[in-house]
Amino acid sequence: MNEAVLVIEDEPKIARLLELELQYEGYQVTKAGSGTEGLEKYSEGQWDLILLDIMLPGLSGIEVLRRIRARDAVIPILMLTAKDSVEDKVSGLDLGANDYITKPFQIEELLARVRAALRLAAAASARTTVQNFGQMAEQGTASQLHEAEETWLTAADLKLHEGTREVSRDGQAIELTPREFDLLVYLLRNQRQVLSRDQIVQSVWGYDYYGDTNVVDVYIRYLRKKVDNGFAPPLIHTVRGVGYVLKEQS
Repeated sequence: MNEAVLVIEDEPKIARLLELELQYEGYQVTKAGSGTEGLEKYSEGQWDLILLDIMLPGLSGIEVLRRIRARDAVIPILMLTAKDSVEDKVSGLDLGANDYITKPFQIEELLARVRAALRLAAAASARTTVQNFGQMAEQGTASQLHEAEETWLTAADLKLHEGTREVSRDGQAIELTPREFDLLVYLLRNQRQVLSRDQIVQSVWGYDYYGDTNVVDVYIRYLRKKVDNGFAPPLIHTVRGVGYVLKEQS
């Protein structure tokens, strides 16, 4: 294990603790004590994972996250935060963070989340490699590729294209964040099936996600504002005590 981890944390004791524990587990660790320094370190090196505090001097952790994600949509980023409200956690996740860890944390839990994030990143990389080989093998069969590209997921006048990530309702284009898009794909693939919060978390956030399932409620609310508000009929329905279902009639 030689994965390189960048720790962006302004509290010296916490930064040192993370450095020692991660090094003990076999990771290569570099520290940065501010948002500005963190961005500089990020630009200078090759990293497998970033631990990023939200409350940083200079640039905030959220701004650092935004700037990194503008350049790199793949690297796992785990947010460290002393805030415990769902809204604060969702703001980081919505901007592209892979997970969050609330202070004070147990080091065993943090290490488990680091391992989980690295496993998911490795699995995603492997899937991309396989897909690339498949695409290379299919070159020369343009008609088949074109036919595959024309596959849409639909419900009433809602349309979603997984390949181009186009989403529209009643002909109006809808802009979704990556997580909102993944959630809508899952709901569309399982139309008329009542899905529990646990099912949604496992399928959209991943089996290694350790966060609160209340994050599902927040994202459903976000999705409804974009997909249902101003349109008829509503497609996303709440099943009290169970979860959610996407269907054309309540």
